[in-house]
Order: sequence, then structure tokens, then C-alpha cells
Amino acid sequence: MNDLAFCGTTYVQNLNRCIDEGTIDADMRSEIERELELSLNRLRREFYEGRHPCLGVAFRQDDLRACREAADILMDGAEDIVIFGTGGSSLGAQAISQAMLLHRNRMTVPRIHFFDNLETPWMERALSEMDPPHTRYLVVSKSGSTPEVLFQLILALDTLKRAGLENRARKHIVVLTEPTAEKDNPLRAIAALHDLVVVDHHPDIGGRYSVLSSVGSLPALLFGMDPVRIREGAASVLQPLLGERDIEDMEPAKAAFTYLALEKRRPINSVVMMPYSSRLRLLAAWFQQLWAESLGKNGQGSQPVTAIGPVDQHSQLQLYLDGPDDKLYTVMMLNTRGRGLRIPKGYANLPKLELLAGRTIGDMTDCQQRATAETLASRGRPVRTFFLDKVDERTLGALFMHFMLETILVGYMKGINPFDQPAVELSKELTRKYMGEIPPQ
Repeated sequence: MNDLAFCGTTYVQNLNRCIDEGTIDADMRSEIERELELSLNRLRREFYEGRHPCLGVAFRQDDLRACREAADILMDGAEDIVIFGTGGSSLGAQAISQAMLLHRNRMTVPRIHFFDNLETPWMERALSEMDPPHTRYLVVSKSGSTPEVLFQLILALDTLKRAGLENRARKHIVVLTEPTAEKDNPLRAIAALHDLVVVDHHPDIGGRYSVLSSVGSLPALLFGMDPVRIREGAASVLQPLLGERDIEDMEPAKAAFTYLALEKRRPINSVVMMPYSSRLRLLAAWFQQLWAESLGKNGQGSQPVTAIGPVDQHSQLQLYLDGPDDKLYTVMMLNTRGRGLRIPKGYANLPKLELLAGRTIGDMTDCQQRATAETLASRGRPVRTFFLDKVDERTLGALFMHFMLETILVGYMKGINPFDQPAVELSKELTRKYMGEIPPQ
């Protein structure tokens, strides 16, 4: 298996440091390959039956017209755009925003604010510091009944009312929710009451799998990004799988194979994602939700952990190198060599600066990321690497699709439904019960 291969020229995945060829016997390899082939065939069949619109959206553009119209409303006269949502309704958009931060034109793109948690009175205070006539709100909830988001929408409406803009709410607020009846969707009912623009959320795309849909595409337009290119990057990863190509051309399938092979040899209690850029910190957080909610079922699953290089070399690496050997590491490397500030050679005569003088910040990061991967491998830790030449829309789309496919395939191979989340329902029921016990005022 050639583990160093470009996927649509957007990333290189290297699995060579995960498993030594001699440690997997022929019977184990055949068993895992059989499980993988069955899972691939299942995924292909379900895809062509239309059961996975979260993947098929990579080949669509028809839904983007509504996104562009909504973006025009939100951008018109805006100085601040507030995005309300939580979990999968927010993390993907945040990952896109953070990753593409350096590409924004600050002269034309309004300030973007994400509020994905109810933190009173901090949230109210933050909104009060924005100028209401020039503030816009995007409110996202698939079901339309997420209580956090309903509180946030009412807060936005109240803010507009106090500013004398209640009758202009349609110019300030866009709602993104599934096209269900108003009696089942309070967000849509509120939108109808105030004549707000509503963009339809695909009813069969779950939150953590929604980043390629309007949930990620509409915010991407607000950031000045091209959602078509994001989807093109995603399609470049999905297409080889649908075409029944050799496993050599299916990077997510190779990753799923490796994970299952590792699990059969040792306990994998944690999967650590460590990008060497703060621009990908929220991509790791997005993956954390995807992996945890999709695979943490029936007593199975591994804890996803986010770490950021190089800063977490100084806080977590000791544990990874000298603690329990029960983790799989993903080190995401960027092409940074020669980039950033260069320390003048004249500093070479100062103590301990001889290695820094004449070199750039990017040179340092490049050496650190390679050293971390090699050190982990030298201690026998399974570590895979991703190499990204650049972070752009196509690369992001490819990474989103890779990790969604990898997660789905691992779930299928382990007999887990990666699309539901039954265990969290009790917490929601108790929340509703306790809210009902508080007398309304």
C-alpha cells in the first residue's frame, strides 16, 4: 500500500508510522479488508439510493441561490454579523471562518461574531456594544426547537425592538431551519410572525454532517469564500470511493482500515488531532464532535482530543510520549518553510540565537511539526500525518469530506450507526422537565 498519495492535490496523508507491515498477519489483514469492502459497498449503495445527502451535496449547486440571496440581505449595510447556533449548526462554519481568516478583505467583509453558547450576561453585553442599525443576525437550528437558539433569536428581536427597528426585522435577521410545519418548528413560527427570510435546512442532513450544506455555505459567503470550491474539494475525495477505485485512491478508506487494524492490536482510548496552525484549531474541534457523537455508542468509541502545535508541545506532549500507549495521533502539517518574519543574521552572535538567526518563523514551525511526528513514532506511538501545501476552500472541503467518510466507514466496520445520537435524549428531556418546574414570570 502506497500511503503517501495526494488526494485531489489538496492534502497528503501518510500512514506509514501507524502500523509496521510485519505486525499484521495475513488472516487479520484479510478480515479487515473484507469488513472494509462490505462497508464501502454499503456506503455506495446507500449513496446512490439517496440516503446520504450530507455527502451528495458536494455535487450540488442548486441550493446555493437561496444562500446567496440571504447573504446579500445580511451583508447589506452590515458592520457586524452575528451567527447564532450551537454544535453542528455552528462548528463547521466556525472552522471555515478561522481557517480562511488570512484571506478576508477587512475593508469589505463585516465583523463576524459566533455565539454558540448561552452565557448571560456576557452575550447580552456583547450585543449591546454593536450598533443595531448596522448589525445583522443569522439564526441556525435544524429542528427549529433548539432552546439555546430560540433564546438567542428572541434576544436579537428584543435588541431591534429597543432600537426602534422592530418593523425592519426582515432586513436584519435570516433564519436557517428545516422546512417542517410551524406547529413543530418554533423557530419557523417566530420567523413567520416577524416576516423573516427563511433558508431551508435539508431535513435529512444531521448537524455534525452539515458543514457542506447551506449551514456552512451561507456563512462561507459572508466570509467572502466560494462554497462551490469547498464542495469541489469535497467531491475530489468522494469521487474515488463512488467509482469503486482501488483502495490506493481512497484516503478515507485507508484511514479506516488503519484504525481498525490498530484496535485489533492495542487499546485505542483516544484519538488526538494536532494541527500545526491555530487556523485549524476549530477544524479539530469540528472533528471532535463528529467522531464523539458518531462513534461513542454501545460501550464503544474513543475520546477525540484536540491539541495545537507548537503550543501544546509545552502542555500535552510529555503525556503523549511517556504516558499510556493508548492513543492514535494525527499531526497536520502546513507548508510553512521560509514564511514569516526572518531573524537577521546579525543576532547569531547572541547566546542561543545561532540556530534562529537567518531563519523564519515558518522554518521553526516546519522543524517542530516534523520533530513531533518523528518523536512520537520513535516511542512506538501510532502517528499519521497530513501535509497541506495551503489552506484554501478546496483543501477545507477535502478535509471535511475525508473525516466524514472515515468516521462513517469506521462506524460501519464496527457495527455502529454513525448518524444517530440516542444517549443524549435523556438530558434533553430532563432539561425540558426542569424548565417546566420554573414558574414563568
